[in-house]
Amino acid sequence: MNEVLAYAFAPDGSSTRAAPAPRVAEIEAPEGGFVWVHVNATGPGGQGWLEGAGFDAITRAALTASETRPRATVHGDTALMNLRGVNLNPGAEPEDMVSLRMFLSRSLVVSVERRELVAVDDVIAGLARGAVPAGPGDLVARLALRIADRVEPVVARLNERIDDLEDRAPGGGLGGLRGELGNIRRMAIVMRRYMFPQRDALSTLEIEDLPWLDLHARSRLREATERVTRLAEELDAIRDRAQVVHDMVMDLRSEAMNRQMLLLSTVSAIFLPLAFLTGLLGINVRGIPGAEAPWAFWAIAAALVGLGVVLALVFRRLGFLGGRLEK
Repeated sequence: MNEVLAYAFAPDGSSTRAAPAPRVAEIEAPEGGFVWVHVNATGPGGQGWLEGAGFDAITRAALTASETRPRATVHGDTALMNLRGVNLNPGAEPEDMVSLRMFLSRSLVVSVERRELVAVDDVIAGLARGAVPAGPGDLVARLALRIADRVEPVVARLNERIDDLEDRAPGGGLGGLRGELGNIRRMAIVMRRYMFPQRDALSTLEIEDLPWLDLHARSRLREATERVTRLAEELDAIRDRAQVVHDMVMDLRSEAMNRQMLLLSTVSAIFLPLAFLTGLLGINVRGIPGAEAPWAFWAIAAALVGLGVVLALVFRRLGFLGGRLEK
């Protein structure tokens, strides 16, 4: 992809690929139309264009910032906006969201990306099919909607994964479940971190009193806001469901541990009187009954076995053996 792309949009719905002027002041938009300049700032060409475009210090800093969060800020008749989309580049994690920085005015839109954002490619591909934005606000709405389109499959996969965990958790198969659950929670939290500010940014742009935002553009921005809001709420629900599954896993682990402790306690309780008797009969003093009788050992052994059986039956009747203890 070229580091600097420019498209000119006319009021009649036509678009043409244009050669990007080196400075913003030299960019000429069609009468009643506007120009979209998209810059890939990873290469020297894109960085050089931004440095020499003639933006004021605030705008240049906003377009070249290394870290951004979704926002919309109005300066007179212009606006600065940041959006975030899922990272669908090969080998990348989707939750490592890619930023899109934009400068908006009546006749010019400048968008800047540091990593490839597939949603931008979707909009550019749409131009070839005749899907031409009616104005700067409509272009922003299209970008936001394409970003939402790309986020939706990721959120749907998270929903499917949490569905699977909810089905597996009651069975007690905890092997690998905690790691999968932690991954889902992390993805949902990171993506949610950007979706709600993105909703606020789109809503802010929609309600701002900018003369070049017509009713159609505001309607499209409202639609994009609702889509992003729904995605943010889905991520909220996934995070909450993950917490429920986590609590279920902890309950299962606690229940298993309690059963093991109960078994150990019951075995200890059974052998405690047996150990007492054998210890008492094993003291090295005179007067131990049966010390001289050859049958005494077997009699004591039989008595201990009988006592152990009786104690086991008593504990079983009380519910401490056999898994019948009330929860």
